[in-house]
Amino acid sequence: MLALGAAALAAPGIISSTRSGGPAVGHPELVFTPARLLFLALGWVGMVAVAWRPLPVRPGPRVRAALLVGGFLAYVSGFAVAIAGRLALGRSYRPSSTLGVALEPGHQLVTHGPYRLVRHPMYLGLAFAALGALAVYRTWSTLLFVLLTPVLVLRAQREDLLLAQTYSETWQRYAERVPGWFPKG
Repeated sequence: MLALGAAALAAPGIISSTRSGGPAVGHPELVFTPARLLFLALGWVGMVAVAWRPLPVRPGPRVRAALLVGGFLAYVSGFAVAIAGRLALGRSYRPSSTLGVALEPGHQLVTHGPYRLVRHPMYLGLAFAALGALAVYRTWSTLLFVLLTPVLVLRAQREDLLLAQTYSETWQRYAERVPGWFPKG
């Protein structure tokens, strides 16, 4: 069921990645295509299967209970924020890579939903979900996900650059008002 939900959320972006993109930065030739997305997904599934081994950490019962509760809350809330961000993007969603970012033709700057609180809710949500998964499962796979979260910062920087170039003053006002990662106040 979870896989079907993920596929439903990803499908519009996968379809949009077959069309020529709008404005781009970095290496737009490296923006994800459906074939690249499939290759990446299969690679991740394979990596997770191979590395799904317990970390050599054995917390006591109270710490384990705290990790389960806190991890579950971080995991669920992180995915909820990421999904809300994806849904708020609507037709403006287009998968990017860390090396190249392209906007969907006719892209609109999204400033509603979770984007009124932070500029990168999908990445923030994925980072929290990764931390939650690490706390719950404590495997080498989940540790790798956490260690790779700084890549999301690089992606966000490229996206910010492209949005600043595309929307100039409108973007500048938005970026001054809305922080990149953590809500104000």
